[in-house]
Order: sequence, then C-alpha cells, then structure tokens
Amino acid sequence: MQANSQLIHHNQATIPEQVLEVLDLHEGDAIIFEIDQTGVHLRKAPSIDTAFTEALQDTLSEWNSAADDEAYADL
Repeated sequence: MQANSQLIHHNQATIPEQVLEVLDLHEGDAIIFEIDQTGVHLRKAPSIDTAFTEALQDTLSEWNSAADDEAYADL
C-alpha cells in the first residue's frame, strides 16, 4: 500500500486515512519517526501511564539539588 500527503506551512502534513486506520491513530496520539539505513518509519508511540509517572517523580528527589543542576547544566 502507498499513501501520499503534502507538506504545508510549518512542515505540517496530513496523515492519510489509510495510515490512521492501520496505526489506530486518533487525535492527541503521539507518533514516532524511526530513522535507520532503510529509511524513515512511522509508528504509534506507546501511551504514557501518567499516574505511574507522577508517582515515580517523587522518588527521584536525590537528583534535585543546586549542585546537580550546576553539574549537569551543559548536557
């Protein structure tokens, strides 16, 4: 199958309906562009468990200091 689209203003493109259906994409879904030697591949990004992410954030306080901010500022 081949599907076409066109770049418009600000490098935006419409994802063709066939691609939306195959990838089960809906408004607000994140997508990933994988680039390798064979080309660029589009896939649906896995959803993020927001509750887990927010709960995890409180356990990472050991890296939340002014000294760490200064040490890693150039990364």
